[in-house]
Amino acid sequence: MADPDTIRLAESIWDYSHKLFDLAHSGPSRLAFLSESAALISRALGCCSARIVIRDKDCRLCISHTPENRTEGRTAQASQTTDPAASRRWTTPGCDSLESVCNKVFNAQVDTDLPWFTPFGSLRIDDLESFPDWKRLARMPDSPDGICFTATCRSAMIIPVDGARRRLGLLQLESESTGYFNAPLIDFSEQFAHTFGIAFDIRQLQTSLRERVKELTCLYDVMRLAARDDTPLDEILQCAVETIPQGWLHADSAAARIVLRHRTYESKSAGRIGQRMSADIIIDNSKVGLIEVGYTDQMPPADNGPFLHEERDLLGAFARELALTVQQHESTEERQKLHEQLRHADRLATIGQLAAGVAHELNEPLASIMGFAQLAGKQPGLPPEITRDLNKIVAAAMHARGVIRELLVFAREAKPTKVTFSLNELIRDGLFFLESRFVTAGIDLVCNLDPDLPDITADRSQVLQVLTNLVVNSVQAMPDGGRLAIRTSRENDQVLLVVEDSGCGMDEKTLRGIFHPFFTTKDVDQGTGLGLSVVHGIVVSHDGRIDVTSRPGEGTRFSIRLPIAAPHLAESSTRGH
Repeated sequence: MADPDTIRLAESIWDYSHKLFDLAHSGPSRLAFLSESAALISRALGCCSARIVIRDKDCRLCISHTPENRTEGRTAQASQTTDPAASRRWTTPGCDSLESVCNKVFNAQVDTDLPWFTPFGSLRIDDLESFPDWKRLARMPDSPDGICFTATCRSAMIIPVDGARRRLGLLQLESESTGYFNAPLIDFSEQFAHTFGIAFDIRQLQTSLRERVKELTCLYDVMRLAARDDTPLDEILQCAVETIPQGWLHADSAAARIVLRHRTYESKSAGRIGQRMSADIIIDNSKVGLIEVGYTDQMPPADNGPFLHEERDLLGAFARELALTVQQHESTEERQKLHEQLRHADRLATIGQLAAGVAHELNEPLASIMGFAQLAGKQPGLPPEITRDLNKIVAAAMHARGVIRELLVFAREAKPTKVTFSLNELIRDGLFFLESRFVTAGIDLVCNLDPDLPDITADRSQVLQVLTNLVVNSVQAMPDGGRLAIRTSRENDQVLLVVEDSGCGMDEKTLRGIFHPFFTTKDVDQGTGLGLSVVHGIVVSHDGRIDVTSRPGEGTRFSIRLPIAAPHLAESSTRGH
């Protein structure tokens, strides 16, 4: 028949085991759980003190509990360290003999045939003073820094603590009586240590489950924000940065910041972030920003500083989601720009048709005006003032005819006649008629023409018009003189023509409109606003490309790329001169 004391102890252990599991399910912090567990273990087994040392991932947790009636009101002490050297130790530095014993117990390297070890592999000391080398074992005041023997300790146990899948750490029990740990108490102590290990794992799982639910809820909220196609990107990012801290362990003290292409979005109190973690926002293998989460108050250590390992993964998920969101919104903006360009092209086509019709309608009356004005000017005996007026009529008609010619080119009514010719020769011929203008305007001309430049196949007169328009624009941009540079070179299967001046330059707003028809910054009598739109039309009609860069006060550079003549065309076509 079982001893009544053993029955009462078994009932006490059963009752305290339930309390351990209830505590694990209630969701306290790790240190709080260990402190409460050490108190439960100490009371259940009637020990004068209980110490728990747990190695959890890369940190060590130490809890020491002594009943109040034995310690002048001090019941529990706790410590946590992530220092690599300290986290590998079971005892305080200098307790090498005890450290060796603890390592053997934890690693199951003990000889259970020796009288100090149980079949389960626990260390049992009935009388500390009779234990081999006991004088070298650490004795110190009750401390949370690791396993030690206090000055009043007479008998003790060091028990391995096993969880569901791994060995977690060690449990040390002390008594002020020799021979305190008899056979039934040893069995119950080892069972209770195992119960504690299972409860520790349950608490970890419960906490992890709650955190994962919180994190996934937060991630879902951010993804739902990102799915709003009709919401501006700035608004999405600001809502996201205010939502993200809710997924962190200490949400009340968490704050977040998103930096995206030199723009910053912050949650409340983000300026006071101390402990922090961050993840890069990557788009097309390039870093475009970062997301940062931290605490405004000092928080206790967890897995990675004050942060959980899972929070690092969560932050990476946020960074990836935000990268996708930015890409989607930028793609939408790009599509909108393309649609606007298509609408603009459609408007240009309509304007071109209108311009062609107007030009044809004006050609005949202009020819009549010029003809009759010239005939009238040939009449003998005309007063000088009449002759001057007739000359003005002819000049105005000539100007109008030039505008009409540009309208026809813009509307592409004039059929191009393509021949194969040297772009360098065309440039030399075209500049010959403009050199006097350069001298008058105080402009230094610098030409750097590639002597090995391949021929091109194009309408020679139209390409000359492109060169003339660009050069004239550059001259007008340098009223006080300056430098005009013209160079040619080969780029793969294209020739490059660069016209660069040191003139007044253009701002971004002007740059956006220079190729629009009738757009001009000149006075009414100095330009029609068709020159650059005609240039653009000619280059595009030749399957080429024109680019422009300019800064106010620093000048402008036009870069034109035209395809090289096909070999069979170069051989069979007549060269232009």
